[in-house]
Amino acid sequence: MSLSRRDFARRSAYTGAGFALVGSAGVLATAPGALAAEATGEGAEGHHGHGGSSLGYGPLIADPKGILALPEGFRYKIITRTGETKLESGESTPSNHDGTATFEGSRGATLLVNNHELGGPRANWPHPVPLAEGLVYDPAASGGCTVVEVSKHGDHVTEWVGIAGTSTNCAGGRTPWGTWLTCEETEDKAGQNGMTKDHGYVFEVDPHDRKANRNPKPIKALGRYAHEAVVVDPKRGHLYLTEDASGPNGLLYRWVPPHGFEHGRGKLDTLKDDAGVLQAPKCYDSGGHFVDDLSRATRTGTVYGVDWEPVPDRDAKSVSVRKQFKDGEITRARKLEGMWWADGGAYIVSSYAREESPVQHDGQVWFYDPKRRTLTLKVLLGVNPDPSKDGAFDGPDNITVSPYGGLVIAEDGEGVQHLFGATEDGRTYPIARNDLNIGSAEEPEFSEFTGVVFSPDGSTLYANIQVPGIMLAITGPWRRQR
Repeated sequence: MSLSRRDFARRSAYTGAGFALVGSAGVLATAPGALAAEATGEGAEGHHGHGGSSLGYGPLIADPKGILALPEGFRYKIITRTGETKLESGESTPSNHDGTATFEGSRGATLLVNNHELGGPRANWPHPVPLAEGLVYDPAASGGCTVVEVSKHGDHVTEWVGIAGTSTNCAGGRTPWGTWLTCEETEDKAGQNGMTKDHGYVFEVDPHDRKANRNPKPIKALGRYAHEAVVVDPKRGHLYLTEDASGPNGLLYRWVPPHGFEHGRGKLDTLKDDAGVLQAPKCYDSGGHFVDDLSRATRTGTVYGVDWEPVPDRDAKSVSVRKQFKDGEITRARKLEGMWWADGGAYIVSSYAREESPVQHDGQVWFYDPKRRTLTLKVLLGVNPDPSKDGAFDGPDNITVSPYGGLVIAEDGEGVQHLFGATEDGRTYPIARNDLNIGSAEEPEFSEFTGVVFSPDGSTLYANIQVPGIMLAITGPWRRQR
């Protein structure tokens, strides 16, 4: 049933302009230099930036090894590194680490599925994902996933291929049934960019059962477009997916399963290509006015009602999915990136907005509440005036909800790159800084962080430096951020 604009306006008036708080993350305020710093949550005022001695874990200490700056008392360990660590097969760990999830392994081990964002022909990359027998979708493609097993005490690491022959595996998402959905951020079709099959799909990877990954096939019911991330609503069975694209800006999608469908290991592979319904959002404000782009929101606490419009051709046979809608039919957003399911809904990142969007910003995090059918702006980062200086944050990408409260966010912006936290009362603080300069002394360059995720027991924060491809395990005196 559609939630009409009139119904939403009436509900918003009743709840105080719609500024209802959802979930443990509360209303998360902005980072230093942010737009619209006023938050609506109680206690949020005056807590922007890094300030406050009790906030976070203290200043970051430069790494003498030139890899990762951390607060005092924290340490890191390199789990995999392209060109140095090896797969079981003896080949190099593939490069360009991206989206990652953790799973409980046997005998106290942790399993991680790690995307490798490698696009185009294999010849373009020194370390593509190896074409492991039986695990290849398109032998021309360079991307895929590896599975990394870290022993209970972290003293032994094993890595093997989960899927190969896919392209530009960016983010993805963990399923409630213990598998990984890896997403291709491309729209290349067979015959384009050296590919022999169509790309732009979602594939399922089982970290526990290698046989289940054989003969991979795309889950075409979820659509073909520049996928970023995906989350699963465990109660309703809906899947939410983000698209990182421009000209026009990309979309948030919802997939509604067919009647009677039950999720589980391998069940998505049994779906027909046109199973269920793929939809895009149509948002409107508390006054019932249509919102064309999520960048219109300039205050944390802004709430939009959401209706869902069906996608005409989810496989984009002739026209990209996002281009199948006319202006006024759906709501777009620039660089829709990471997602995380928690607190009964989906946290959704819009990394930044520039001239492609109505209003410029350096990052948003939204929360979609499926029960209320609303999107609430939780985090808003203003345009960073000088990304080369350490301090402000910009360009959020992968995110996770922390067992210690609030969010942990991987930065993919300009200049200095961080992992940073955002607390329940609206403050931000640094957790790590990438000290690995892949540029020059005169023109330094620092790769983005990706794949931020905690171990199942919450003791270790895993994250990747995408280039050249390093997976890191961060441990230390974690504590709840109040």
